[in-house]
Amino acid sequence: MTDSPALPLHRRAALRLAAAGLLVPTALFARTAALAAADPSVWPRDSAVPGGVARLSLGPAAARPVAHSGDVPLLVVGDPIEWTALVGIPLAATPGAAEIAVADAPGTAARRIAYRIAPKRYVEQRLTVAPGTVDLSPQNQARYERERAHLATVMASFTEPLPRELQMRVPVPGRRSSSFGLRRVFNGQARNPHSGMDIAAPTGTPMLAPLAGTVLDTGDYFFNGNTVWLDHGGGLLTMGCHLSAIDVRPGDRVQAGDRLGAVGATGRVTGPHLHWSVMLNRAMVDPALFIAG
Repeated sequence: MTDSPALPLHRRAALRLAAAGLLVPTALFARTAALAAADPSVWPRDSAVPGGVARLSLGPAAARPVAHSGDVPLLVVGDPIEWTALVGIPLAATPGAAEIAVADAPGTAARRIAYRIAPKRYVEQRLTVAPGTVDLSPQNQARYERERAHLATVMASFTEPLPRELQMRVPVPGRRSSSFGLRRVFNGQARNPHSGMDIAAPTGTPMLAPLAGTVLDTGDYFFNGNTVWLDHGGGLLTMGCHLSAIDVRPGDRVQAGDRLGAVGATGRVTGPHLHWSVMLNRAMVDPALFIAG
């Protein structure tokens, strides 16, 4: 193996030891998470908070370990020198102690790796609106329940090959009009926190794929309007909503920068914009952790 300067510092140190035929000290991997968090070339950025991503070093192993959070499989990246589990943390997660289970080889007992979820306070917005804009009619409620059941199967996708790149491009240029995690309270009733990044852009602005992947699902949904889901492998999914046009079909293979559709104002919105979400191991996480700037 070559000691490439493009590799993060902690990985270059491990490669030099391995090339010399020496065992890689366990202590080197104990420092991996902190080094990765500070390294601007490592994606996604480490942020062990509700709605964030925890990067957990699994150490060296001849084959890719299998990791789970509960019964949900996790994306494991790296190589035999060092493997890393990427854990998407739900916005509803309680701060404090958490753990994952890791099997280093088929048939071996799982070991536990503990980590801590730090608290994070997201902005809260209280609004008073007409009651009809908050409460759904029985017909719309029934439609929403049907769509939610379908989308649960979409969000459970875990496929191979795993993503080769994890740094994403912003799918639409424009002002970020609503931040991830924003908590809205309508007429005193709390709603689910904002699970994506809103980008203001004119109707018709092309939406481009943030990363290579396969079109997993498309459709017109009650809240999200015209929507495209991409599967990037390993439980990493992205979603674009409120589109005025959809230019792809399920099963299409796309590369980063390919056109998926166009910005619009479909679904429950007040104006044209793109709602962009990133999901990792079935948890919506902050898209800002995957992009530069």
